[in-house]
Amino acid sequence: QVQLVESGGGLVQPGGSLRISCVASGITFSAYTINWYRQAPGKQRDLVATISTGGSANYPDSVKGRFTISRDNAKNTAYLQMNSLTPEDTALYYCNARLITIGYPTKINTYWGQGTQVTVSS
Repeated sequence: QVQLVESGGGLVQPGGSLRISCVASGITFSAYTINWYRQAPGKQRDLVATISTGGSANYPDSVKGRFTISRDNAKNTAYLQMNSLTPEDTALYYCNARLITIGYPTKINTYWGQGTQVTVSS
């Protein structure tokens, strides 16, 4: 049974920092690309960070320079360090693990956590 469990969310003041975590079980964690998404009420789910199996990270412009994604394959854990938070960062943050196996047919395995709430407010 595959599980992704996020933790570390909470209430933080504008300008503050928070680190959220995602612990995976039931998968070969090191083989999966890990993504962090977020979804605010009434809005679509947006990608905020990606880390490849080799450790390469990518971010959209909205969080670049403020958010840092990392992974510890020995602990089956991914992290999202968030700095200089603003109220616009308030959302439910989801961890996603994705593995694409090229073949005939190509197979995509993707798993989601239940989310952790981040609220930025004074």
